[in-house]
Amino acid sequence: MGGSSSSPTPPPAPPRLPTPPPSPTLKTPWRQVSWGNQADLQYVKNFQLQNERVRHVRVLLYGPVGAGKSSFINSVSNALRRRITCPAMTNATNEEEGSFTKKYETHNIKKDTGQFYPFVFNDLMGLEEGSGQGVRVEDIKLAMMGHVKEGYKLNPASPLSTSDSGYNPSPSPEDRVHVLVCVHTGNATEINSSVLQKMKIIREAASDLGIPQLAVLTKFDEACPETDKDLKNVYKSKLVKRKMGDLSSKLGIPLNFILPVKNYSEETELNDDVDTLILSAVRMMIDLGEDFIDSKL
Repeated sequence: MGGSSSSPTPPPAPPRLPTPPPSPTLKTPWRQVSWGNQADLQYVKNFQLQNERVRHVRVLLYGPVGAGKSSFINSVSNALRRRITCPAMTNATNEEEGSFTKKYETHNIKKDTGQFYPFVFNDLMGLEEGSGQGVRVEDIKLAMMGHVKEGYKLNPASPLSTSDSGYNPSPSPEDRVHVLVCVHTGNATEINSSVLQKMKIIREAASDLGIPQLAVLTKFDEACPETDKDLKNVYKSKLVKRKMGDLSSKLGIPLNFILPVKNYSEETELNDDVDTLILSAVRMMIDLGEDFIDSKL
C-alpha cells in the first residue's frame, strides 16, 4: 500500500512594508527665487517716481483681523533700514479681541539720508465676520478713492459720510490708493464665508477703479513644518502651494500675483531669507503702483 506524498509547505510571505507617506515637499521649487541676492534691495532703495504730480506710491493693505498687515509694514521697514523697527504698532496677544489698528494711518519708511522712500503703506482695521464688526467695506472703497483723511478713527458701526470731519471731499492724485494688497494668513483652515464675501466686494471695487491688486500670504510657516525648518522650502512646500492656489481660486487673484511672505515676529536680528521674500513683494507693489500712476493719473 503506497504512502501519500505531500508537497512541501511554502515559506511564509515576507511581511509587507508600510507604504511611506508622500513627501510634503516637491523635488524642485515651482517658482525660482534668488535667495540672498541684493538686487531687489538695491532696486527698492534706488526706486524713484517719474510722475511730478505724485510723490509716492500709496499701498493699501486689507484683510482679516490678525493676518499680519501691521507686521508686514514693520517687516518692510526692517528689511530696508537693516535693523528691527516698529513704525506700525502690533498686538502680540493670542486673544481674538478684534482689530488692533483703529485709525487710517499712513506709514512712511525713512532712508539713511533722513528722507523717506517714495512709497507709503496704509493700514486698516481688519475685516471681521458679520456686520458692525471690523472695518466696513464702504470705508475701504472711500479710502481707495482718497476720501479718508489721515488719522480718521474707523467706526465699525457706521461708515464715513460726506458730513464727517474725516471725509476728504477733494482728494489729490497722491491721496488715492495706487496698489491694493490683500494680506491673508496661511495658518487658517478656511476663509470665513462672510469675510470672503467682503474681500470679493473690495476686490471688485478696486477693479472698477482700475487699481492693480496682489496678495501676500503670511504665517504659512506656522502651518508648514518644512518651511519653519528652512524658509527656502517655501516654493517646494505642497501645503503652501495649495494655500496659494486656494486663495487664488476664491478671490480671483492670479497665482503669479500672490506672494508668500514671512513677517518678522520673534526675531531680534535680520534674516536674509525673510528679507528676500519681503523685498520681492515690495518690488512688485511699487512697480504695479508706478504703472497705475503713469497710466491713470
